[in-house]
This record gives sequence, structure tokens and C-alpha cells, in this order.
Amino acid sequence: MKNISEMVANQDPEALAVAQAAVEAARAGDAVRLASLLDLGLPPDACNEKGDTLLMLAAYHGHAAATALLLERGADPELVNDRGQTPLAGAAFKGDVPIARLLLDGGAAVDGAGPDGRTALMFASMFDRVEVVALLLERGARVERSDTGGATPLAMALAFGAGRAASLLQGLPVGESVA
Repeated sequence: MKNISEMVANQDPEALAVAQAAVEAARAGDAVRLASLLDLGLPPDACNEKGDTLLMLAAYHGHAAATALLLERGADPELVNDRGQTPLAGAAFKGDVPIARLLLDGGAAVDGAGPDGRTALMFASMFDRVEVVALLLERGARVERSDTGGATPLAMALAFGAGRAASLLQGLPVGESVA
């Protein structure tokens, strides 16, 4: 059997078709199909033309079984896409607590960030995803961390009108007024 990794690197049409099928399987959450394609030798960190890894696609679309499979097969939860986003940041943006928990349990750094310095806590804070904010805080996310522009999760929550997240970040009950 040919090694798919080498074939993809050599632009082999058969391997490119396998890679495209894996991208589609990850996006659709077809863990059975994805496993069979990985068994052919496709690297678990394969990505599409936008730099989205199979893990990013599975996680972003909320597919727990495919996300778990990729983590078990060695997918790197810290790889960023072309927009500098990690899979955990994608889960935080979507407000997907089970996927965020799965990624954290699978090795994603709670304060991992892209080149712009934005962490999953910042994304969850901006979009008022309080359940994800709570999970990330529970797992040790640092509220004082800032992105490359100097903005903290609290500053982002306030700028985006995410009052519930701002309350949580300040240690107040969700819904109480913030300064």
C-alpha cells in the first residue's frame, strides 16, 4: 500500500482525493469514514486550503466522536489555521462546552493563542459564551492575559456588550452590574 502522506506531498491525485474525503468527513462528523482514511496513512493534522486541520473542522462543527478520534490519533490541538485560530478558540466562539472540554482533556492549552495573542477565553468573553468562560476559568485560564493589542478578556467582553461574561470575569454573579 502506498503511503498517503508521501503521496499528498507529491500531489498524487489519488492521495489528494483521500485528503479531500477526510476534510469532508471531519466537517460532517463521519468518524467511521475518517478512521478508515486515517488508517490509510493520512496524517491526523492534514488541513484544507484555509489551514483548517481535520481537528479544527470536526471541533468547530461540534462533532465529538470525530474530535475524540482525531485527538486519539495524535492530532495537535494547538495548530492554528490561516486566521490564527486554534480549535479551542473555535469551540469557544461557538459556545460548545462539550467540545471545549474534549479539547482541553485532549491536550489543548487553556491559554493557547494564535499570533494575535487571542485566547479561547477572549473569544468566549467577546461573544458572551458564559458556560465556556466558566469552564476555561475552572481550568486555569488567566483573566489578566492580553492580546497583542493589550486587550484583556474583560475589556473584550465590555467592548462587545457581553455583560454576563464581564460579570463572570469580575467574579460577580452573572447578571449583576459591572463597572
